[in-house]
Order: sequence, then C-alpha cells, then structure tokens
Amino acid sequence: MGRAAVRLAAAFAAALVASGGAWAEPAYRLLPGGTLRSVLPDDAAGADVTVAPFQLRERPVSNAEFRAFVARSPDWARGQAPSLFAGPSYLAALADGADDAPVTHVSWHAAAAYCASEGARLPRWHEWEFAAAADATRADARDDPAWLATILAWYSAPGSKVPGAIGQGAPNVYGIHDLHGLQWEWVEDFNGLFVDADSRAGQGKRQLAFCGAGAVSLADRRNYAILMRVALLAALDSNHDGARLGFRCAR
Repeated sequence: MGRAAVRLAAAFAAALVASGGAWAEPAYRLLPGGTLRSVLPDDAAGADVTVAPFQLRERPVSNAEFRAFVARSPDWARGQAPSLFAGPSYLAALADGADDAPVTHVSWHAAAAYCASEGARLPRWHEWEFAAAADATRADARDDPAWLATILAWYSAPGSKVPGAIGQGAPNVYGIHDLHGLQWEWVEDFNGLFVDADSRAGQGKRQLAFCGAGAVSLADRRNYAILMRVALLAALDSNHDGARLGFRCAR
C-alpha cells in the first residue's frame, strides 16, 4: 500500500472513530419549491420558473467528508481519477485542508459521484437559485438592496483565498448554510446555462465568461452576485476545479 493510500485509510478510520463507529447521516432540508423570478427565466418573455419541492444538503461537503469518500472510493483520489474527469489541480487543497472547511478543487464528475454515494445528486440551477434567494428571515430577499450589497461584497474578495469553516454564519430561512460568502458551488445542469434569453444563440455560453457583458442580456440585472455565479459556471468544463469551487447535494 502506497503512502497516499495509507493516509486515506487513516483518514477514513479517524472519521469512523469520531463518528462513534457509524457514519453520521448528512442533514438535508426540505424546501417547498414554488415559482421563482430567475435570472434565467423560463422563456424569452421572462416567465417565472416553477421549482418542485426538493431536499438540499444543509451544509456544503467538507474536506473531512470528502476524504472519507475518497478512502471508500480510491478511484476518485488525486492522481487516480482519469484526466477526462479531473484536471491537474484536482483536490490540490484536500490533503492540508481543515476538516471543517468545504472541499474545493473538485471536478463536476467527482462532485456528482460523491452525491450519488449519498443517494443524492447535485442541485439543479433553479433549485440552487431558489434556495439562495432567501436570507435568515425571508424566502426571497432579492429586492433588498442592503442584502444584495452584503452578498456582493464577498464576491469582490480574491478568488484564491482559502475558504474558512463551514456554518459560521446564520442559516437562511430554510436552515441552509453558506449559499453565499464561503464558496462557489457546482450545479447538475451547469453546462446548460446560457447568457441569452434565447438559448439557441450561438456564442451565448462563452459570453458569460465576462460578467459585465453577460449581465445585460439576463433577466434580473439587479442580482449581479447571482449573475456572477452563472458566468463562472457557464465558463467551466466538467473536469475543471477551483480554489473556491465546491458543492453540496440535493434530492
């Protein structure tokens, strides 16, 4: 057994001991769904989208949780996952990352595999946006300029900054932590996000790589922080990763 495998096995054993010999079931919260005024509307006329009820993981997946996953599924270890599924910087921060910080430098494929191991999947964009519209007391706080300014301030921080511990702030009204202010998150349908209301426009996806240009053709230009999320995700390929890019799961 190589050094990396020994380290992963030790991480798995430590996590198992810490859990009292049984894996703690990750907490999911039921969100009621409903109509959503999305930055990516249902049609060219800007119609609201309908989000069905779904469950969302209360917290993003942590370094400790992903280490345990890799110990159970070593094919997803750094250096083991095929390049088609993981780039050169895949899991670059996992070995030295704090247990309670979100896992980052994770590809879409690895995130999807992790969620499948929980009997879940990645949230779809409109599900994530539905959950992220809430603050601590309101299901939709997006018309509050002060709240929008607060979350936008985080997006001005350097993208290379290492995320801190999960769950340090108040949860939103659904009991969900850290949808803003800690990390970016993969969604299941990231490669279906387009800049134009008419998604058949040829160059729409790549225009989103430049936030200012993308914002002018999306539905809700006030919510620039969310538009930045769309821009980032639309610019990614499924084997990409990033210093602040993690994930959570949905059911």
